[in-house]
Amino acid sequence: MSSMLRRTLLRKMGLMICLAMTAGGVTADRDSHISLQAPLPQPDWELPLIANGSGTLSNSDLQGRVTYLDFWASWCGPCRLSLPALNRLRQTFSPEAFNVVAISVDYVEEDALDFLARYPVEYPIAIDTTGDSGRAFAVAGMPSGYLIDKKGMIREIHVGFRKGDEAILQERITALLEESD
Repeated sequence: MSSMLRRTLLRKMGLMICLAMTAGGVTADRDSHISLQAPLPQPDWELPLIANGSGTLSNSDLQGRVTYLDFWASWCGPCRLSLPALNRLRQTFSPEAFNVVAISVDYVEEDALDFLARYPVEYPIAIDTTGDSGRAFAVAGMPSGYLIDKKGMIREIHVGFRKGDEAILQERITALLEESD
């Protein structure tokens, strides 16, 4: 993807989120869970896996099931809570219907791997040392999660993570799984 096209997509995604928020197209719970009343298409991305898989993973690999896409970093305090909580949450649903994918935004892969050695998870972990995917998703804080429906549309954005968030996520995931295609 050319740098000009990438910048255009980044601006468009950020603008779409801002417009949705100012036009009343969102509802927020606990100041960190944003429900989009008009779903947004997720940006295209493809990243190398560093844990729980090999090769690369892309948004097109996730079509057909509900996915929680989690941006995190080794220096993120709340990520010590979120990664294990998301692992437990993932285990409550059928892997054919729901998955968690995490994208580390660390610039150094070893930092991410050290973190994962202390806080192991079973879901795929990709890394983006360039920050391009974080900019494409307009990541606003760590961790930032995107609840994506079966059609690849962003339905919710979750910024930060604190105790109790997994219960809210479980409700939202269940609702998306119950939607007909």
